[in-house]
Amino acid sequence: MYVIDRFEGDWAIIETDNRVTFNLPRSVLTADLKEGDIINILVSLDSEATKQRSKNAKSLLENFFDQ
Repeated sequence: MYVIDRFEGDWAIIETDNRVTFNLPRSVLTADLKEGDIINILVSLDSEATKQRSKNAKSLLENFFDQ
């Protein structure tokens, strides 16, 4: 369970059920949320973006060492 504990500027302070807190950018949350609301958080892998990022990094390194 994740509860919006409070907002501090551009950050939402989230509290877990074992009272650990962490910050989330307020911009990733919908505007209608308020303190005390319980939220669900889903994390998923974007395989295509990961592959592209790796490809870009490899290309940068190859170009750097070729010079």
